[in-house]
This record gives sequence, structure tokens and C-alpha cells, in this order.
Amino acid sequence: MKNAPSDVLVHHVYFWLHEPDSPDAREQMQRALEELSTIETIRYAHLGVPAATESRDVVDHSYTYSLMLFFDSKEDQDSYQIDSQHLQFVEENQHLWERVIVYDSVKW
Repeated sequence: MKNAPSDVLVHHVYFWLHEPDSPDAREQMQRALEELSTIETIRYAHLGVPAATESRDVVDHSYTYSLMLFFDSKEDQDSYQIDSQHLQFVEENQHLWERVIVYDSVKW
């Protein structure tokens, strides 16, 4: 098994859009997420939608978009949180989502 360095911080964000079937809302959100993922302190980014996997009670396919970011350190993630590009992303796009959940994790 490949392991990430022990100080890596994973920031996983799930978005539920108000209008998940709106092409305009989806286009704006996708463009905004792509731009957001260019922030310098982000080591790796994965932008996604629910996978067409088997439906089981433990699998939640209800979200519209997933953003998974990997940072080299907590300090890099802290810097991302106050980066003007991140703040602009929230300000310009928060009207699109009805719910957001964030899971941050580090290696034990």
C-alpha cells in the first residue's frame, strides 16, 4: 500500500446545489472549482461527481460535486482558507449551494 507523507492534510468538501439539474449552475460551479484548485498551496486536487457505483446503504450519491484537496501541511491548508482566491470562490458561488459538508483528515 502506498502511503502519503504523515503531515499531509486532506480537505474533502461535498456540495449540494440548489438546482443540480441547471446547466448554468453546473457550468458556473465546475468553472469555479477548476479555478479554485489552482491555488498555490494545493498539492493535489480531485474534482468529482457521484460515481456510478452500486447502491448500498453506506454509499451516499446525493451530493452534486466533490472537491478533494491535498496539502503538504496544516499550515498550507490554513493559508488556503484565507487565500483571496478561496474567499472570492465562496463569495461568488455560495448562492449555488444549499448544503456543504467538509471532512478534514490527517494520518494517525
